[in-house]
Amino acid sequence: MRISKTLRLAALGVAGALALAACSSSGGAQENDTDAGNTAAPAAGGTSYTIAMVTHEQAGDSFWDKIRAGAEAAATAHGIDLKYSNDPDGAKQATLIQNAVDSQVDGIATTMATPDSVGPAAQAAIAAGIPVVAFNSGISDYTKYGVNMYFGSDEDLAGQTVGQKIAAEGGTKTLCVIQAQGSVALDARCNGVTKTAGNTEVLYVNGEDLTAVTSTLQAKLQQDTAITDVVTLGAPIALAALQAKTDAGSQAKVITFDLNADVAQAIQDGTIEFSVDQQPYVQGYMAVTSLWLNLSNGNDIGGGKPTLTGPSIVDSANIGPIVEYAKNNTR
Repeated sequence: MRISKTLRLAALGVAGALALAACSSSGGAQENDTDAGNTAAPAAGGTSYTIAMVTHEQAGDSFWDKIRAGAEAAATAHGIDLKYSNDPDGAKQATLIQNAVDSQVDGIATTMATPDSVGPAAQAAIAAGIPVVAFNSGISDYTKYGVNMYFGSDEDLAGQTVGQKIAAEGGTKTLCVIQAQGSVALDARCNGVTKTAGNTEVLYVNGEDLTAVTSTLQAKLQQDTAITDVVTLGAPIALAALQAKTDAGSQAKVITFDLNADVAQAIQDGTIEFSVDQQPYVQGYMAVTSLWLNLSNGNDIGGGKPTLTGPSIVDSANIGPIVEYAKNNTR
């Protein structure tokens, strides 16, 4: 099947990056923690750079631990002083980028979940002579603001892949759950699902309140017994969906984007059908490494096109070794 070939090529495209990446683990991020850095000695014979990583991380989402683990491994490898900060509000994330410019960092890696807010801030940083790399979100928008490099998944393709699998396995009604309204990446995922799965309903929830997510999904599954598949767009939401399914007495299948240790175990146990992995560890690692290469040697990666880190399907056929990677925050 052509999609499977595409997924394999995407994985091959980052194989070199994975070979370079050292295993690392990270605790939860502190919101707006602009002083939370990874200070390392400069690489042998090199210059020490300060790089700011600014994301739209939501509180309580373990996905970002993997981003940070990859970024910190790259910072250690290249002698970089890494400054991490985050805010899920686009305007506030833009302010964090401006703060990084004001502090005269050498480079900035940023997500662009809300490009209308974050894009102009990235453009201003470039105008100030600071190279900017985009990753994780904003694949369709980063070049509009003068950003040359992007590391992430093709979210529309990922959504279409999920929809195709649902249709092939006989699903007749899909519920796609978006946990952060206004995120272009999450919208693209559900749009892709709708293109190929057919009958799809989008449900918005507040991803920062998992108790409310569980109760909302339980009520929805009890109210609409025609739902055959629930697609969640983050690992914590998938676990909430599992609980909601149990509480509602629903037979719907649970499918998710992204992995954590609990979701990987659930796939191995057969309670989650499969996950679409975008390899966030690689995104963090390559975002920092690409800035180091640019600063130290004038390199750009991707020729102005996005460097894909996914999508990659994780299911019962390949979950074995991935369970351990997920535990170590390297997948």
